[in-house]
Amino acid sequence: MPALIDWALAERIAVRVGGREPFAESYHYDSLATDFAELTAQAEELVADATGLLSLAGPARSRVTDRAGWVRANVASFQRLLRPLTDKLGDRLGSSRLTPLARRATGAEVGALLGWMSTRVLGQYDLLVVEDENPEDQDVVYYVGPNIIALEKRFAFPPREFRLWLALHEVTHRAQFTGVPWLRGHFLQLVDRSLEGVDPDPKRFLVALRRVAEGVRAGHNPLDDGGLVALLATPDQQQVLQEIGGLMSLLEGHGDITMDRAGAELIPSAERFSRVLRQRRRSVPPVARLVQKLVGLEAKLNQYEQGERFIVAVEAAGGAELLNRAFESAAMLPSLGEIRAPQLWVDRVRLAQHGQLAPNAQLA
Repeated sequence: MPALIDWALAERIAVRVGGREPFAESYHYDSLATDFAELTAQAEELVADATGLLSLAGPARSRVTDRAGWVRANVASFQRLLRPLTDKLGDRLGSSRLTPLARRATGAEVGALLGWMSTRVLGQYDLLVVEDENPEDQDVVYYVGPNIIALEKRFAFPPREFRLWLALHEVTHRAQFTGVPWLRGHFLQLVDRSLEGVDPDPKRFLVALRRVAEGVRAGHNPLDDGGLVALLATPDQQQVLQEIGGLMSLLEGHGDITMDRAGAELIPSAERFSRVLRQRRRSVPPVARLVQKLVGLEAKLNQYEQGERFIVAVEAAGGAELLNRAFESAAMLPSLGEIRAPQLWVDRVRLAQHGQLAPNAQLA
């Protein structure tokens, strides 16, 4: 059975859309690999001191890549992540005469999205680990060199400071997934559950479009809550997406706060870096903003801010000790509703501590 998505086409289009950043030819590019090898190791020590999270998977491995390399790595990750969904839909749609056209159409869409993202992303931790695939290409902290140099030049960032600051964020994510033993498996299980109930019925798409139109007329765009995927989800999938949103908001907020705190004495420009990147996340053309909404990237951008506010509120209520309760077990993770209203999570945890409420109970 051929794949539902033409991944080879997706890769070709993504590489073409991403283009070549002129700074890829800069003599400064040669310093990136050496710098990030050193700074990633330094960041690991700083993150461990700041959070208490120690990786159970050995030292982090850094890899500086260009946009095309980032695209290839993410095409491979997408294939692994979406395999349960593409296999299921491929079995269902494989006999259709429209399948070859659909494969190319989805490949083109995925390629265009990855190509655009390759021009924006600075670093990424690849958390997927598949036992039967090359371990050298897994559990890697990626840095997209041309994009990093472009920002350093555009805003006159001190390179070593900025690179350490980026390393702190990505290494924090690795510490989360390799230092909390149950977290990686729980996240991948949530993703699998969100894909299990996908229904390709066109009627669901029409219903979703009506919900968008009604929401906009009422002053709220439903796409802001997770993109078209969330609108197409069944009630069970909606619940899973809420759990994923809560988890990712916690992790992104934790990553942003840790990168600022862990290197505070070594990175005097951290506040400026943070301000510029927040502005950069939001300063995209209207068409790109629409794409972000459709595919759920707008919701991901909100996760950074909501997660930070949640952590600040929790620490104000009970310090780092209370926040660490969120990493004790899956049952203690905040839901997306609790991320947006931190006192709900604080109350739930305190009640659970006194045996008055099960840890996984949901307070509305």
